[in-house]
Amino acid sequence: MPGLHHIAAWQQEEGKESLMRLYNKVALVTGGATGIGREVCLAFGREGAKVVVNYIGDPKSAEKVVSEIEAAGGTAIAICADVSSEEQVEDMFREIETKWDGVDILVNNAGIYPRKAWHEITGDEWDKVQAVNAKSCFLTSKAAYPYMRSKGYGKIINVTSVTFFRGQKNFVHYVASKGAVIGFTRALSRELGAEGITVNAISPGAVMTEQELLDFPDSSVQEETRLYLEQEQAIPRRQLPHDMVGSFIFLASSDSDFMTGQTLNVDGGWVMH
Repeated sequence: MPGLHHIAAWQQEEGKESLMRLYNKVALVTGGATGIGREVCLAFGREGAKVVVNYIGDPKSAEKVVSEIEAAGGTAIAICADVSSEEQVEDMFREIETKWDGVDILVNNAGIYPRKAWHEITGDEWDKVQAVNAKSCFLTSKAAYPYMRSKGYGKIINVTSVTFFRGQKNFVHYVASKGAVIGFTRALSRELGAEGITVNAISPGAVMTEQELLDFPDSSVQEETRLYLEQEQAIPRRQLPHDMVGSFIFLASSDSDFMTGQTLNVDGGWVMH
């Protein structure tokens, strides 16, 4: 049997795709134009996946992600779709099927997080948060299922939140929606395990994204948040989108084929469970 150095040399001769964990897989990332979604799209592109960058209302950012993936030698397209709409989700998957014959990896990352005292939340506001954050996971997973079933293999990764474990003031509708995502992940994993499809969730901590900086432009607020998290987290610094990448690659690759129904907490050691 050849030694490890001979195997490595053979892989180099075969080309870089032999070292890519997601080579030739089709990966759809909802909310892929900015923040965590953007970093996941770029990472999946580096790992050889054909990336679908889903977005709504921000075509320039989505096209920039596509351009960066292509500039690095990867393949990507951008598709505008409201993932809380069954009709738009179905249209998006028809477009993906025309281009690449379905999906192998689905990342349900799209989400909204309005801040409001619980007794001031209207019924329509509650429904909107549930639709974007939780219902969308159901709609996209249902649309992806036929393609994954036909191959006997698939990866569904749902993005929840550390706020589910903490509870969080002024985020009752958001926290409830993210708890629903964890419940959905566990139940769906039971449905799909026998078909070679895994369903897992990732729980980010307080990730400093472009949206956070827009929502809280006051530098004193940012400094207060930084100091608080440095005291609360085991890793004493602000979490950035690229800190999430390794966990997504792991759950999207064959490295996690025997892991399903789980929630992976990636928050710098803020909450431990």
